Amino acid sequence: MPDSKRTDEAKATQPAPEHYDAIVIGSGQGGKPLSIAMANAGRKTALIERLYIGGTCINTGCTPTKTMISSGRVAYLGRRASDYGVHLGDVRVRMDEIRARKQQVVESFRGSGLRSVESTPNLTLIRGNAAFVSSSTLEVRLNEGGFRRLIAPTIIINTGGRPANPDFDGCDTVQTLDSTSAMELEELPSHLLIIGGGYIGLEFGQLFRRFGSEVTIVQRGPHLLPREDVDIAEEIEKILREDGITLMLDSEPTQVRRNDGGKIELTLKTGGGQKTLTGSHLLGAIGRKPNVEDLNLPAAGVETDKRGHIKVNSRLETNVAGIYAIGDVNGGPQFTHISYDDFRIIRANLLEGGNATTDDRFVPYTVFTDPQLGRVGMSEREAEAQGRRVRTAKIPMTWVARAIETSETRGFMKALVDADTGQILGCAVLSIEGGELMAMIQIAMMGRMHYTALKEGTFAHPTLAESLNTLFMTMDK
Repeated sequence: MPDSKRTDEAKATQPAPEHYDAIVIGSGQGGKPLSIAMANAGRKTALIERLYIGGTCINTGCTPTKTMISSGRVAYLGRRASDYGVHLGDVRVRMDEIRARKQQVVESFRGSGLRSVESTPNLTLIRGNAAFVSSSTLEVRLNEGGFRRLIAPTIIINTGGRPANPDFDGCDTVQTLDSTSAMELEELPSHLLIIGGGYIGLEFGQLFRRFGSEVTIVQRGPHLLPREDVDIAEEIEKILREDGITLMLDSEPTQVRRNDGGKIELTLKTGGGQKTLTGSHLLGAIGRKPNVEDLNLPAAGVETDKRGHIKVNSRLETNVAGIYAIGDVNGGPQFTHISYDDFRIIRANLLEGGNATTDDRFVPYTVFTDPQLGRVGMSEREAEAQGRRVRTAKIPMTWVARAIETSETRGFMKALVDADTGQILGCAVLSIEGGELMAMIQIAMMGRMHYTALKEGTFAHPTLAESLNTLFMTMDK
């Protein structure tokens, strides 16, 4: 067959290109609202999603995990009922009912998101997997079969991330749970081994301990939560040990295998030599990696860093004009609210003629252990590294009336104040509803208030909020 005829036939099999004003790849907490905003602004927009509307947060992250964590807290309170003078029978955990409750909440959120997309004029939802053909052209392999070719001058990547897998001897022979599959277990692990002492490892560790599993957390470094100040890490370690969780710090996994009895044997290198743990299940909680492999980024000329995250500037622009990356895929703080703020930045700049950036934005977060750890702004470690002159306010929760009344006195509150201006630079609140208390301090930081505004503020009694009086009174000593 002549080459010219073969070329003509190839062209005939390609789908005709569809032209849009904007294309959003991924319907996470940044991509979905951005596609709706683009369409509502009169721009013909395509939203490409290969699985479920809502991204990680709704489907496998925040929504399902925090729903299950609430079940764990009920089990915890049930076992502690006698502390309050209430005597109950045995607490029984039904994993099938917990999973069903979790899934009901997920599907409710997911369905609401889908309805909002499908009801938006000028917005086309395409189910499939997108790959770049050029800097302005995408080819979508449709879930239903076949392909579509889309062209737009503006393309926003919001493909998120997924759990990273442990990689040491034996990992390819032993099934390892991750933060998604751990929520689908049909039976409760008798002994859950967790690799990783970060936010995910701690939340799942405490959750399954409250469900009734034995739990061991393995952490390479000397402390859990290595990004936090040492006093915070040590207090959380104390709390988890009180809950009956075994912590293996300064321990590096070197090998895993199943023994003749079907149990998992995890070998560690520790400061005291080699040690082997035996458990029923293994959970990897070592971080996340970006979903970029299928995008064919080289065809568009988009650059990534050594970990695969798409490089962006403070306006979330890639190195290629017209292509943006928002949310976890760009390597910024891995939080839903940051992805949503990325959406706000793109909306402001592309639709409102603004000049919004990520510079100096607040990055609050809450670790949903119990008690919660709410954090925002500068840590003591960061202040020291920057040579800042700071004063520290700190109180244990045993000083807080509401915590005493509810028998929830574990943890402490800490805030950093600029020694020259009196403005609050950051805080860490490890307490019951620590995330909510942190948010109150963040609001004061956003308003650049002097710390005495909280010290002298009138808050309702008895509430957790009035503890801010006590916290900042310590500055006078």
